[in-house]
Amino acid sequence: MPHIEETYDVAVVGAGHAGCEAALAAARMGLETILFTVSVDSIAMMPCNPNVGGSSKGHLVREIDALGGEMGKNIDKTYIQSKMLNESKGPAVHSLRAQADKAEYSRAMRMTLEQTPRLTIKQAEVSELLEENQIVTGIKTCSGGIYHTKAVILCTGVYLKARCIYGNVSYPTGPNGLQAANYLTESLLRLGISVRRFKTGTPARIDKKSIDFTKMTEQKGDERIVPFSFTNTEADIWREQVSCWLTYTNETTHEIIRNNIDRSPLFSGAIEGTGPRYCPSIEDKVMKFPDKERHQVFIEPEGEYTSEMYVGGMSSSLPEDVQYAMYRSVPGLENAKIVRNAYAIEYDCIDATQLKPTLEFKAYSGLFAAGQFNGSSGYEEAAAQGLLAGINAARKILGKEPVLLDRSQAYIGVLIDDLVTKETQEPYRMMTSRAEYRLLLRQDNADLRLTEIGYEIGLIDEDRYQKFVQKREAIQGELQRLKATVLGANRQVQEFLEQAGSTPLKTAATLAELIRRPELNYEMLAALDPERPKVSPEVVEQININLKYEGYIIRQEQQVAHFKKLEKKQIPQDIDYDQIGNLRKEARQKLKAIRPTSVGQASRISGVSPADISVLLIYLGK
Repeated sequence: MPHIEETYDVAVVGAGHAGCEAALAAARMGLETILFTVSVDSIAMMPCNPNVGGSSKGHLVREIDALGGEMGKNIDKTYIQSKMLNESKGPAVHSLRAQADKAEYSRAMRMTLEQTPRLTIKQAEVSELLEENQIVTGIKTCSGGIYHTKAVILCTGVYLKARCIYGNVSYPTGPNGLQAANYLTESLLRLGISVRRFKTGTPARIDKKSIDFTKMTEQKGDERIVPFSFTNTEADIWREQVSCWLTYTNETTHEIIRNNIDRSPLFSGAIEGTGPRYCPSIEDKVMKFPDKERHQVFIEPEGEYTSEMYVGGMSSSLPEDVQYAMYRSVPGLENAKIVRNAYAIEYDCIDATQLKPTLEFKAYSGLFAAGQFNGSSGYEEAAAQGLLAGINAARKILGKEPVLLDRSQAYIGVLIDDLVTKETQEPYRMMTSRAEYRLLLRQDNADLRLTEIGYEIGLIDEDRYQKFVQKREAIQGELQRLKATVLGANRQVQEFLEQAGSTPLKTAATLAELIRRPELNYEMLAALDPERPKVSPEVVEQININLKYEGYIIRQEQQVAHFKKLEKKQIPQDIDYDQIGNLRKEARQKLKAIRPTSVGQASRISGVSPADISVLLIYLGK
């Protein structure tokens, strides 16, 4: 029987957040790209929480945007509420978070894909990887179609042999009742790729009409809206925002859960997969924290044109009758009507230590992987990996060096390094605490760190790059001027300082020295600085942060310099670790399995001690 046979440069398998970024990157870099999805209607779908960003995840989205990715632009088009988190803390942990209109987010991303030259969307299930001599040459679909390619990027999300479960109900389907991908796992196993089983979950969606909001606390968006994309200003994306609501579980809720815990597939053993530590189900929280009297519950709209509300904080896989009982015990949800039951979902994924830092498989040339398939969780983590996998697949085909972001350059660098170096035993979630150099990796300066790279790759156009250069020069020029502008201890200055609650000057001081004072900032000193140029709010923000945290920033830059020394010490990939005497057995096993590219990466492998690193350095020195 004849089958379709076509040729492309790149095939991307899966059109979730990883797949969208991977396909866009490859196509925008000039390669003929085909994007496979089990359903065109599921492109960029948000099967769980209706938001983008949040603590540390907001950093990832702004880095994606600085490199030329799409997620930041798309959420700016489709948000319904915007908030900057952690503003009471230092700038290193400020994180932007936006509620999305789920349907609009998916629709807008799909339109972007459809309008991108050299990008083809194909609804089909991929069943097999084609390879010759450890080189991937294409894919085969369930219908028998063959697509010859120079690179394949696997972004299968939670669809591989997916199984949705609540109570004793279990059905083989992907999220939201969509078709699972049941055949590709067998092809991976035949190729010797190690596969494992992870699990995630989602709460119920309830009908807005059945909620009593008078018993909840209203949560409004910020008055000042900060865009995710550096291409936008507040004026570009301003809109009337939609409210979210806060309520709490109580002892009655917890009692219902405890009395029915034997009916939870999570505790009965019906669920095989390992769940996410940092996004636990409500039954997990109640059983693991018995002393907590209540847990936060966020009621969040799924969009402007739907009555479905997301019950954030109450993910569950309990039976339907228990779900009704526990949700209705929460203030404001006494008469809640469930539109979609909460459920857990199990799926096949890989241990990402099988990948190089480029996200290409070590064992197969031309085969890349990104997103939840790599054992991560979250839309933002997926999109970040997808972007880098797309970039590196394209650059490999074009005969160019890969793009590697290290831990001192980006949260994306931390994310990928953790996945390919550390053996994560559960779905990986990004957190600010994972980044050693987080004062340098702020969400406000992602463009200053990464736009240059995005421009060199070809994902940042000339117009945007020139605007970025102007901003960078404005910051540098103004910092130099402030450090050179000296104010005497005259009457005007002393009166100003007194009114501002600041200590009077004993000798002359520069404007930069005054800005470093906690009670003063750049804007406040306008009266003492008639020569100041007109600069944008984004430039002002960088000036205040750079001057106020200068000492800490310098110290962290010194730490980075030490880190870079170890990163520059490359390890030959054909090194025979069995020939290195004095290496402990565990270290030798781990080094042989992961085959780190640098001494720095080797030092971060679990089970490799500082003593082992010293032995390795001596051997490499010889």
